[in-house]
Amino acid sequence: MASPEIEALTSALARLPGFGPRSARRAVLHLLKRRESSLVPLRSALIAVEERLATCRTCGNVDTTDPCAICADPRRDPRSLCVVEDVSDLWALERARLFPGRFHVLGGRLSALEGIRPEDLAIETLVARVAGGAVDEVVLAMNATLEGQTTAHYLAERLEKHPVRLTQLAHGLPVGGELDYLDEGTLAQALRARRPVA
Repeated sequence: MASPEIEALTSALARLPGFGPRSARRAVLHLLKRRESSLVPLRSALIAVEERLATCRTCGNVDTTDPCAICADPRRDPRSLCVVEDVSDLWALERARLFPGRFHVLGGRLSALEGIRPEDLAIETLVARVAGGAVDEVVLAMNATLEGQTTAHYLAERLEKHPVRLTQLAHGLPVGGELDYLDEGTLAQALRARRPVA
């Protein structure tokens, strides 16, 4: 049996994505065994983030500055805007380092089942950014789910009266994927998006 404080730490870690009770216990044991090299730096990092955490008023990214590092970077192309559902999607695209423009985080996706309506998302701020006239292309980087595609379709309708080029991420076969292991939806999308062999 551990003390209430250690149990509270274990419970807090177990609520994080990717952790369950067992992995949380292993993480806590690791932190306790390596207090100076792991626990103290983790505590300092958590306190620093808690004190400085901010949501970017321009794009909706989470950072320790407002505007965030992406919006403040003068090397980013302000004419190209990539719309994502959540901050995790923005971070995934940033890890790839392939998109030179800026981002807009909706804060979710439309879902009738979950009661998420257009006014619950950062759609009006997106429309305002595009209406400002400084954006030439809007990339709709929604997830390949029914809700994601519904959201992309709704955004396309909302943005169609503005003089911007609307694009969306390609869907289909993953690199290294084998046809036998893919679901019918992925195969259907890959067939619809087929292109000539160069």
